[in-house]
Amino acid sequence: MTFPISSPARGRWLATAAAIALLAPASALAADTTEDADADTAEETAEETATGTAEARTARADIVVTGRSLGSDQATQPLPVQVLSGDELAHRRRGTLGETLDGLPGVHMDNFGAGASRPVIRGQTMPRIAILTDGADLFDVASVSPDHAIVTDPLLLDAIEIQRGPAAIRYGGGAVNGAINLIDGKVPKALPEGGVDGAYELRYGTGDQEMTTAGRVTAAIGPIAFHAEGSYSDRENYEVPDAFGTDRLRDSFGESSSYAFGASWITDSGYIGASYTRNEAEYGLPGHSHLNGVCHTHGRDLHCAAHGGYGDPFGSPDDHTAYIDLKSERVDLRGDFADLLPGIANIRLRGSYTDYVHSEIDGPALFSRYTNEVWDGRIELTHKPLFGFTGTLGLQYTDGTFSGLNVSDLHQVGPGPDDALAIGFLPPFEYVTENIGLFLVERRSFGPVDIELAARKDWREITLPTPELYFWVDPEREAIFDRIFEPLYGPDWKNVMRERRIEAYHEDSPDSQHNPFSASIGATWNIANGYSAALSLARTERAPNVRELYAYGNNLATNSYEVGLAQSSRASMYFPESRTDVMETAKTVNLTFRKAGGPLEFEVGLFHQDVDDYIFARLVETETETGVPHHYLLYTASDASFTGIDGQVSYAFSPEVRVTVFGDYVGTDLTSEEVDVDLDASGDNLPRIPPGRLGARLDLAGGPLSADIEYYHTFAQDKVALYETPTDGYGMLNATFAYRFEIPGGGDLEVYARGTNLTNQLAYVHTSFVKDQSPLRGRSVVLGLRHSF
Repeated sequence: MTFPISSPARGRWLATAAAIALLAPASALAADTTEDADADTAEETAEETATGTAEARTARADIVVTGRSLGSDQATQPLPVQVLSGDELAHRRRGTLGETLDGLPGVHMDNFGAGASRPVIRGQTMPRIAILTDGADLFDVASVSPDHAIVTDPLLLDAIEIQRGPAAIRYGGGAVNGAINLIDGKVPKALPEGGVDGAYELRYGTGDQEMTTAGRVTAAIGPIAFHAEGSYSDRENYEVPDAFGTDRLRDSFGESSSYAFGASWITDSGYIGASYTRNEAEYGLPGHSHLNGVCHTHGRDLHCAAHGGYGDPFGSPDDHTAYIDLKSERVDLRGDFADLLPGIANIRLRGSYTDYVHSEIDGPALFSRYTNEVWDGRIELTHKPLFGFTGTLGLQYTDGTFSGLNVSDLHQVGPGPDDALAIGFLPPFEYVTENIGLFLVERRSFGPVDIELAARKDWREITLPTPELYFWVDPEREAIFDRIFEPLYGPDWKNVMRERRIEAYHEDSPDSQHNPFSASIGATWNIANGYSAALSLARTERAPNVRELYAYGNNLATNSYEVGLAQSSRASMYFPESRTDVMETAKTVNLTFRKAGGPLEFEVGLFHQDVDDYIFARLVETETETGVPHHYLLYTASDASFTGIDGQVSYAFSPEVRVTVFGDYVGTDLTSEEVDVDLDASGDNLPRIPPGRLGARLDLAGGPLSADIEYYHTFAQDKVALYETPTDGYGMLNATFAYRFEIPGGGDLEVYARGTNLTNQLAYVHTSFVKDQSPLRGRSVVLGLRHSF
């Protein structure tokens, strides 16, 4: 690892591993306890608790993404839902969520080295998919830029649920294309059997010298359950095939740690508890260049050379290591109770406070810092059957303050040493978001047909407080400026200039209000013998996020200069008029076919989505003056459509042998009104759309031994945006072997090996902003040991 903190990292890893081995806390191996668990519902959980039959279980048993708290299971959902848990999750886990889920039907990733990769569902990623933790929003800044990590450690998760298709009814406009629910055990929901349980895990990876340890423990004293968990991982720059031109990818290292403490009071009718979580990470940014920090605009022209008042904020060679230093602290309140109120079957509470900050550093320069402080709360009331309907009424309130956008010269803010007169604003530039959401979901069965109706209304407001203003006048020249400005502004010219600068700031960056409304109707026909067919119709609205509205400046991670919807007129009189009232509206049809139980099982989803005012960054021009291409991108709204298919079919030849075929494909179309000849979308395509994929997997199990071998081919992508290049296809061969030992007195011990990219293919991910600078890992094998008790 090139980053200087790595020298003591191995010692910390060994110390942590030794402590875990001695204390035997539970690790992510606790996911094994969910291996045989199906999608239990909140009502089933309430019934178990009330009758005293609830056993120790993980969060997966009663926290779900979709409407399963209404009394349905996975087989009756109108949309495709995949649950990753048990051995499958344990063996697939990597350092980031995107890498962990990549390869599942309909799920790709936008690779950004080993530190940050976001899932892509049906061709779209954040801010159009929601990341949840135990059914509540996960707040970080991953939706703002692809180099920002999703704050979670897959090693500490019990299960992951992936919904492909609109989930905006429960979770707002950020889930218009899907939701991913990260299920953990930070807040115990039941008392552990025997008073204590746990596990730990140790891993070593050959491709990046990964050294990882994770563990957790849950113990009970009377009706109070306590939980502790933690993990530490250290990864060097990962190996890439020699065809890339080097044997390791520069700045692909990563180091992360996570720990959490929680407790809950568990009664016959439910539980209530809280937890504290702290995540820290430092990871490199492959493909990062600060040469384009000098780029600026003259109207519609992008210029990447210093002149006049436009200087180079770095002024140093572009050979430093660029990395992100991240810290997130979060407090969660969770509760589920059954039959507390007349007519109410279940009450669910979720509350959280998040304090997130990360610094972006290039060599000696701290050039940017992002923060996100958020209070969030939601309550869901599930009523008992009424006229045959069972439903959930929910209310959510969110108040957050975000900062960091448009600042890539934090090390040079304020007046310069040669300034005689300087006026401007000092970071942070804050964006305060307040959102209220009200939603209702109702279900009813008519014989073999289950009907689901749902609607949600949000009221969102973004306000921009006035930043700190600096006004500098060289004392030796103040008399000169008095003579110049007093005739124009009067004797109080300094205050007049301050007030006008503040007015201009708010004119350039106005507040915004959006009130999106979404509704859906779904029907599932339970045919017979495990077969079912489901149809879902949805109309969802999404308000633009902060970056889409207010971007105005360089994003060095993506080598682009971006202008948001509310900034276009400010950038150029020839651009479309600035707008804050854009509302992205999607009309979606989903058709899902399933077969559950028996040797043959499958889930296949077909979808079509028409989107009015689809918001994306369109190319204005590309500048190559520094030697590193820099794209001038303008956020605009155009009409677009997505059509595709994804799913998997499996057949069990015996209890020990199962074959699965899986794949996905999404096609897109883009049209717009011609508002400017250079911005007409008729000759353009949507950027970073994943290509089709087709694969097969063989699963083997016999006694203590299990294995799988998987091969999939990702096809070439040649339907590209104007500033993209086509991406070649590639094949990926992965395999897993595991052996489990029974330990006298209870518990088990498993050793496993997971090999990825075994043919050492040079593979580029079309969904990545830095695909040419950040190929996928080369051949790598992860060796692991898991122990549960």
